[in-house]
Amino acid sequence: MPEESIQHINFDELNRKAVSSPLVSHIYTADPSAHVFNGKIYIYPSHDVNAGDAFDDLGSHFAMEDYHVISMDHPDADAVDNGVALHVNDVPWAEKQMWAPDAQEKDGRYYLFFPAKGYDRIFKIGVAISDTPTGPFIPKPQAIKDSFSIDPAVYKDDDGNYYMYFGGIWGGQLQRWRTGSFNDAEPESPFAHLPAHNEPALCAKVARLTDDLLEFAEPAKDVLIVDEAGNPLLQGDNDRRFFEASWLHKYQGKYYFSYSTGDTHYICYAIGDNPYGPFTYAGRILNPVVGWTSHHSIAEYKSEWYLFYHDSSLSKGVTHLRSIKVAKIEHDENGYIKTLDPYQDLKILV
Repeated sequence: MPEESIQHINFDELNRKAVSSPLVSHIYTADPSAHVFNGKIYIYPSHDVNAGDAFDDLGSHFAMEDYHVISMDHPDADAVDNGVALHVNDVPWAEKQMWAPDAQEKDGRYYLFFPAKGYDRIFKIGVAISDTPTGPFIPKPQAIKDSFSIDPAVYKDDDGNYYMYFGGIWGGQLQRWRTGSFNDAEPESPFAHLPAHNEPALCAKVARLTDDLLEFAEPAKDVLIVDEAGNPLLQGDNDRRFFEASWLHKYQGKYYFSYSTGDTHYICYAIGDNPYGPFTYAGRILNPVVGWTSHHSIAEYKSEWYLFYHDSSLSKGVTHLRSIKVAKIEHDENGYIKTLDPYQDLKILV
């Protein structure tokens, strides 16, 4: 959100009109990945800190260095911070910027999937393991082979297969992998290597995981989002095209791929018939929040659906100091998700 827009926000009014409050207020948290394990909600967010890094389009000010797991007995319960689950100093290959993670369970073990920037300044995705959903998590010594970019989200399908969705443009470096290898030209520009506005948009990636959830079982594929006529969304379609923050949920036999549009600040979704897509654009889930980024997850609890998201209301608009929230969402009779306004009768200008 532009700084001039933040200056005109009455945060007392905004918080009164917010449809939900920060789940925790003693630390800043963002990018919530929520799951229900053994009847309880576990949220895996990133942990925002004020590290003093300069604001830039590469996201240098997002200097997160550890993960906390937040648990809730039910969506209206108090949120509990279970402490540090993994720190960057515990990960041999990672130097900094532990951005949005996700987690999954298999055979009673819990797997934390996380991006981090290595000592070569390139984002990769790692995995760490615990016997409990709150950790601590023990990282594997190397990043997942052939992984790249950011924002892993791991979906367990009904047949027992697990799929990782990932990728993010600009600071997330997805555009630097267009040729299949990392392009280090113009390293200080997040706009280098992007497609032209009239070219098909960059896609998130998806790969099925191996049975042990530690590696890709196949080369990553594009997650193609198309319009109603079946044409790929274009890079210049900023209100609908993918930017970052992949998520997948299943509703009435259909696969819902949701994501952030980044610089236009929407959470959108598209619907497909299988985990690989293609996915047909279907609409918006969440209108813009205070703070530049928007990142979410969707979880079902006792037949009700909930959107976990973040904003910067607690920090009064400080972009890199965000707070996780939760709100109920609904699918209509045709399966479309009703758009949520994060602040009642109050629009955020972006």
